[in-house]
This record gives sequence, C-alpha cells and structure tokens, in this order.
Amino acid sequence: MQRVMIIGQPGSGKSTLARKLGALTFLPVIHMDHIHWTSGWVERTTAEKTRMSLEVIKAASWIFEGGHSATYAQRLDRADTLIWLDMPLGLRVRRVLWRSLRYFGRTRPDLPEGCPEQLSPEFLAFIWRTRHRARARMRAVFDAAGPDKVTYHFTAPAQVQTFLADLRDALAVGNLGIPHR
Repeated sequence: MQRVMIIGQPGSGKSTLARKLGALTFLPVIHMDHIHWTSGWVERTTAEKTRMSLEVIKAASWIFEGGHSATYAQRLDRADTLIWLDMPLGLRVRRVLWRSLRYFGRTRPDLPEGCPEQLSPEFLAFIWRTRHRARARMRAVFDAAGPDKVTYHFTAPAQVQTFLADLRDALAVGNLGIPHR
C-alpha cells in the first residue's frame, strides 16, 4: 500500500478516511479540494487541476482522495489500492449538513485556507441531481481496476471502521510493507 486512490460522492467520508489512513501509514495525503479550489472559493481551471493532479500522481507514494474524473484513469493506473466509499444518500446528506454546521465560517482541514464552510442549497441540489450519474461513474472506475489492484468497496461506516482496525492490527505486527514510525 503505497498509492491509495479514494473515491466517493460528497459526504461519503473520503477526507476523513484519507486523514485516518495517512495517520496510520504516514503516507502523504492529498485532498482534491486543495487542487480544485483557491482561497475565496475560486475554482481553478480544468487544465490547472489536471496538471496539478498529474504531478501528484507521479509521486512514489500518496493517498489521493476526491474527484476530478479527468485524471481517474491515470490515478487508477498508478494506484496500488482503490477504495470506493459508496455510502447511502441519506447518510451523505446528513454528513454534509453536520460538517457545514460544525465548520460554519471556518475552513475545514481538507479545504484550502480562505474557503470558510458554508451551507449551500446549491451543493445539496448538486448531491441530489448527480446521485445516480456520479455513482455510475464510481462503479465504472471500480470495475476498471485490474487484478493487480487491491480494491475495497465500502457501503457502510462500520466496514470502514473494521478496515481501519484491521490495518492498525496489521501495521502493529509489521505485516504490510508500509513505512511506519
């Protein structure tokens, strides 16, 4: 486990899992939102996002969470591990609402400075509007992973917690070839 690709729809827990996985493995964590946005919620151009994503993908090790499907093929090609967080819509919406309230007016750890959390009806509408199309895209990425990839498809938070506990146990006995301190 040296290059981990985490995909999922908004509120699925990508950022949280990436942070926890990074803390366990000491692999560098890259949040797509840091590439997608600049201070003041200014979106980078597609070309800029693609260039920055491809630079990350070249690195020897990473945990890369988030979207920008234009680079999914390259990211999947370099990844040795793919994790798809396929959580139910209701749970995802509750999580988005909770994090909006929790961080309202402040910047979340997975966002660049100067992007204070806000409760956006447009974002909630986006989650609803894209729920089927985005899930189908995630399914296609997951199905495209070759036999050389370690894949995980989680549909419930308890599965993620079990995965992290199992990983913690495996690392404790030095079983994964992951550099740890």
